[in-house]
Amino acid sequence: MKTTLIIGYGNTLRSDDGVGQKVAEIVAGWELQGVRSLPVHQLTPELADDMAQFDTVIFIDAASPPLSREVGGDQIMIKTLENDPTKNSLGHTSSPEFLLYLTEKLYEKKPTSYWILIPAINFEFGENFSEITENGQEKALEKIKEMILTL
Repeated sequence: MKTTLIIGYGNTLRSDDGVGQKVAEIVAGWELQGVRSLPVHQLTPELADDMAQFDTVIFIDAASPPLSREVGGDQIMIKTLENDPTKNSLGHTSSPEFLLYLTEKLYEKKPTSYWILIPAINFEFGENFSEITENGQEKALEKIKEMILTL
């Protein structure tokens, strides 16, 4: 049985931006064997240690404009990820691609990785999602369940 790590990230106090964490919380509630779900505020280098323990990693985040316009309406976008050492900031946060790079370099592991982007339009202070993000969240949950069962 393949193992899957779900990492949902974003700011839960900035409306739609918190959808990644919400999805991770919902998946954790499914209590599926071989699946671990982490809701986190931001991607930090320490996550590479967790990632090295799994066959598959699925990142979930809000797709802010202009990417949300590229996704279109309430449709989600799913990208296959590869490691990339150039996709890093100098701050406290990392990108999914840079975390994959760290996982491979530090632990000699290369989990299959995906990035699910959920359209988001409201980043004001608050804890409620826009209708577009709520619809995208439901689509993301359906797709995650499908991915877990077929991986």
